[in-house]
Amino acid sequence: MRYIDEFVHSYAEGGTLRLHMPGHKGVPVTGCEPYDITEISGADYLYEAEGIIGQSEKQMSKAYGSGMTLYSAEGSSQCIKTMLGLVRAYRGELRVLAGRNCHKAFLDGCALLGAEVSWLYPEQASPSLCSSFITASDVEKCLKMSDFDCVYITSPDYLGFMCDISGIAEVCKRAGVLLCVDNAHGAYLKFTQRDMHPLSLGADMCCDSAHKTLPCLTGTAMLHLSEGCPDGLRREAKRIMSVFGSTSPSYILLRSLDLASDALVCTDLPKRIRTACERTAECRERLTKAGFTLVGDEPMKLTVDALQSGLTGNELADRLRKAGIEPEYSDIRYAVLMPSSETRPEDFERVVRAFSEIGAGEPELTDMPGLLPCERAMSIREAMFSPAELVDTAQAVGRICARTITGCQPAVPIAVCGEVINESTARLMEYYSIKTVYVTVKGE
Repeated sequence: MRYIDEFVHSYAEGGTLRLHMPGHKGVPVTGCEPYDITEISGADYLYEAEGIIGQSEKQMSKAYGSGMTLYSAEGSSQCIKTMLGLVRAYRGELRVLAGRNCHKAFLDGCALLGAEVSWLYPEQASPSLCSSFITASDVEKCLKMSDFDCVYITSPDYLGFMCDISGIAEVCKRAGVLLCVDNAHGAYLKFTQRDMHPLSLGADMCCDSAHKTLPCLTGTAMLHLSEGCPDGLRREAKRIMSVFGSTSPSYILLRSLDLASDALVCTDLPKRIRTACERTAECRERLTKAGFTLVGDEPMKLTVDALQSGLTGNELADRLRKAGIEPEYSDIRYAVLMPSSETRPEDFERVVRAFSEIGAGEPELTDMPGLLPCERAMSIREAMFSPAELVDTAQAVGRICARTITGCQPAVPIAVCGEVINESTARLMEYYSIKTVYVTVKGE
């Protein structure tokens, strides 16, 4: 059922004189204006949803088997901050055990909420800043050492590696700690051959970026609360989400989410997702036979370890662009391609053909410098809002990081606000070509 879509379409075709926002009054400029409305009568209110938005959210909740699903027109960034806000509202404190490969939105949320963050450094080192091979055993060891209000995991990560959410969820439940998962890249995982969605595997809350892997517009996302999560979280969910969102949500984006909920419940979209996963697996196998090394567990992502084939990830990405293929991401070592349910068989053939023309060479490995734990001199909140100055990376060793340093598109931190930049951090910044960094002026 299309709840928001039907209302917006009916309004656009109804000829009503629009003496309300937005200022374009439905007159086409880009083409979407007739469907771009505000919270007029009958359109419902996102943070007090009881009408068409509420009905659509319930339909999406049914598709995911959640206890509650909330729409976001401001991406997973809003959902991540809402998860943290809910934990603080429910527990009264916000002590977080988190994987280091978190998105910058997590750190922004921690700064705004005054969270205490402890980083989880797993026993198995990761070859990339984007990944963190966290196991249930790693989590259990940390939970025995200190008290936490929640564990925060990113899975799948940007390279397509997935954590053992089921095992981590069991550990968290035994410890009485909430498990929050950044599942921004895994909105489709509910509909794969084997249900791998974090909510189905025991997470209490998780965010999905609908636009990343579903046929949705950029900026659409969802926050899911599990059926078993405390009632207090559900009661506060909309209120806390409103703290981090605009009072004028985009109905263009809400309509896109509504159409996705209809597609997941009423059409063959789940089947097309499974087909896309099968085609991705076939493509991965063909690229492997052509001599390329692919990594990651995620079933609808192609991550190529380019250095194993004598190229950097950035060089491989450039060659793909010359073949008319734009990858999702590349860095020194990896290039990432993201198919979806909308990727056609001939598109996969085009990828295989491009890789065949590029050809795999001899390995030329360059290990990423290891990231050693840094001394924390200030809280994330205090450092983020402190006066700062920009200095060369070489001059930053021993100084306190004032602005989170990210070296790649996923906004994963190299150095976190409040940490003292050490030699290993400086080497990692050099590896990712970070030339300058903001350090605090006050408090040193």
